[in-house]
Amino acid sequence: MFLTSPLSNDYFTFITAEKLADLLLRRFHRTHKLEFLNESISLSRDLLNMPVAKPFLLLIFQQLISSLFTRLPFLRRKQDFEEIMQLFSLASKDEHANIPIRFRFSCEWAQVSRRARHRSVLFAYQSSMSLMQASLVFAPNLDTQHFRLVSMRESYESLPLDYASYQIEKGQVEKAIEILEQGRALIWSEMRGLRTSIERLHRMNPSLAERFACVNKELEGLTTSISPLGLGGAPGEGGEGMDWFGHLVVKQRKLMEERDELVSEIQALPSFHNFLNLPQFENLRLAASRGPVIVINHSRCRSDIIIITAAAAATALHQPSPSLITTPDDFYDRANRLRDHLVDARKAGLDSKEYDDALTFVLTELYDLVGRPVLERLCALGIEEQSHVWWCPTSVFCSLPLHAIGPIPSEQGGAKRYFSDLYIPSYTPTLSALIESRNKLGSFNKQKPKLPKPSILLMAQPDDESLPGAWDEMKVVQAVRTKVTSLISEDATRRTVLEGLRDHQFAHFVCHGSLKSGKPFDASFKLHGRERLTLRDIVRSQIPNAEFAFLSACHTAELTDKSITDEALHLTAAMQYCGFGSVVGTMWAMADMDGRDLAKHFYKSMFSNSGTREREVGYYERSGEALRDAVKKLRRKKRMTLERWVNFVHYGG
Repeated sequence: MFLTSPLSNDYFTFITAEKLADLLLRRFHRTHKLEFLNESISLSRDLLNMPVAKPFLLLIFQQLISSLFTRLPFLRRKQDFEEIMQLFSLASKDEHANIPIRFRFSCEWAQVSRRARHRSVLFAYQSSMSLMQASLVFAPNLDTQHFRLVSMRESYESLPLDYASYQIEKGQVEKAIEILEQGRALIWSEMRGLRTSIERLHRMNPSLAERFACVNKELEGLTTSISPLGLGGAPGEGGEGMDWFGHLVVKQRKLMEERDELVSEIQALPSFHNFLNLPQFENLRLAASRGPVIVINHSRCRSDIIIITAAAAATALHQPSPSLITTPDDFYDRANRLRDHLVDARKAGLDSKEYDDALTFVLTELYDLVGRPVLERLCALGIEEQSHVWWCPTSVFCSLPLHAIGPIPSEQGGAKRYFSDLYIPSYTPTLSALIESRNKLGSFNKQKPKLPKPSILLMAQPDDESLPGAWDEMKVVQAVRTKVTSLISEDATRRTVLEGLRDHQFAHFVCHGSLKSGKPFDASFKLHGRERLTLRDIVRSQIPNAEFAFLSACHTAELTDKSITDEALHLTAAMQYCGFGSVVGTMWAMADMDGRDLAKHFYKSMFSNSGTREREVGYYERSGEALRDAVKKLRRKKRMTLERWVNFVHYGG
């Protein structure tokens, strides 16, 4: 034995003992003599009991866990593994450590306990989810929140997907849907919570509603504030930046505490006990009220496709809902390879033969991987062709063109058919985003039983060199038989565009769109001169009359290379968040020559009164079908390349 007496509780003894434990561990690795490892473990255990060690507990946990794992193959003692599980639990609860480190321990705990089928696996996943959400509490604005999530990205991107896969493994598919909703698009969810409708609360308790709205408004202003000194997300190192960050955190914590107290007070009111609680499946299922929602959970543990239908539809068809499609063992890796193949091919240029070949290959493989089983299940569920369906993808599938899967084999032969030929495809980042946009526009349209044609705000920045087709597209929009307000060239400034958006139901943008790697909130539309309308500007705006936005610009539904896929931080999602129930966007750079024809076919379809449009539905609800129809017409143009029509996507509706 190297130490024969209890350790005294002073800092010098702690440091000496900690270094000795590390030295003994190194000695074991050199000599492979187990007594050195045993003594190191024993000494680390003693360190845990020293009060002076509290600020350093995570370091001790880490070393002790590593040492016990090292000893497992030698002694195969069950109590060592149980101690490891206990240490993981203690590390995740250590209040002296910062949340990202605790989160990492908690995620590792979940992975280890799941592989070992340990009884603590559910607690580990719950702890991880809680810490993941808490990570935003000390990240007071959008930049720091994104920076925090990126720093946790390895665990953050996989945790909700793995946890959902665990619930599916246990037969809890509805619970898996709830977990995916809870663990994805955290930033949008936090922001959406600050704009929670309080109409019903106001009728019951006006004073409480006003106090709650006031705190939310302050928190939203704080969250959308810009970091000083050009900070890219992380707090500065000392000086003014650090003072700013510390002040913001203190202010945020005070407002959050006040908000939590108000929420508790609201939940104590009759019929408000579920106010702002985590979404339950019965509520999430409302996303499928107008057509099935196809969720793809892409997890390394197991991947699954889930089709959610409305409760009434499932009952009438005597089918279980959600309907689970299990996938082959190589599903996860194949999907990763498809995404990587498509991204790598872009280096040759979107208009290159290499990219066209890559896109052809990816769409064909997607049919085999996703399209065939989904189409077969939709048929089994009685979902008629030409119905509207929504894709709700995760992970790499957020960057893959699911709406254009194909070509789909046909016994009749003839022209190539893709997924959008059989169904009207749309996307949604989360189920809540789809439900929220419908709720807002549903109540808005109830006040307008005759559904008059909406007014359109046209914002355009024609450029004779890079956007010569913009003039023709502008003429198409201006010719639509409804009120059109045009903001062209110097008339289109950040102020005039934001003001115009508040007064119109529809918006049509014809301009350059740009991304900034690692800075998703700086994604923007190019306005007059050097002005830009950024994603942050859109998030800040309140647009009460918004219904539909057509973003005829590059990269509007594309993620930056350093962003997190499941956060959906792109311009299309931002438009949906600030009130637009339906949005047309682009997955990559757009060919200028296609804007005119797409807009012409789109608005002709949108305002047609034939077919399904004889129903009294809001015009924004027709936009998914209108885009599908317009893209089909676009495909018939001579020399039309695959990437040009696959590029266009529809969100919401």
